[in-house]
Amino acid sequence: MEIKQFEIRDRATFIPALAIRFSGFDGYLFRRAGFGESVCTILIKLSTLELNFDPFGWKVVQGRTMHLAHCFIKENWDELKSEDIVDVEFILGEKGSKKVSEREDLY
Repeated sequence: MEIKQFEIRDRATFIPALAIRFSGFDGYLFRRAGFGESVCTILIKLSTLELNFDPFGWKVVQGRTMHLAHCFIKENWDELKSEDIVDVEFILGEKGSKKVSEREDLY
């Protein structure tokens, strides 16, 4: 099991998130819960504790941001570091450069 934190960004959007990657190989309880050999990525919005393990399971209202961020995190897990920015506008090619973390300005 691996855990990483992400700063999910989109148009006028900032979502602190936690991602957990695991599979049934991580222990009996994961297998007992129905997670087999395939790798699963749970994405958690830290401000509301809303979570999903299915990238297509996010509500329509937040569908674009959370769906695309979840897919990107799942597909690029090994290249991403904890606290990286996942910028949906940049991923979609709507912006030419990735947003800068607010950590540098505010915290």
